[in-house]
Amino acid sequence: MGSKDSNDSMVAIQLIIDLKPDLPREAERIKRCKGRVFALQDEPEVPRVWLPFDDAPGLAMARAFGDFCLKDYGVIFIPEFSHRLLTDKDEFIVLASDGVWNALSNKRRFLAWKIYYFF
Repeated sequence: MGSKDSNDSMVAIQLIIDLKPDLPREAERIKRCKGRVFALQDEPEVPRVWLPFDDAPGLAMARAFGDFCLKDYGVIFIPEFSHRLLTDKDEFIVLASDGVWNALSNKRRFLAWKIYYFF
């Protein structure tokens, strides 16, 4: 989200956390359920969830709807949610797919908006 700080300067505020399998609490749950979390050697930046007895399916998320293969191994469908009361300082919210979130930092997303907005 883009919001103005106390100096009326625009700042980026992260509203969500991508629940990837290597986050400590996600990895702990998956491991407690006998699932495994690791990245492939040729994709070290993409942690995945694997069955305890097979190098499959390699799901790159810790929470999913309808993933019956890994539901007994720690992949859950329960979302995390929060709420925030908007103020006059809040200017915009960026809604995007994980492709954008994975490719750009909060600062880069904010700068892209700033360039678009002012030109």
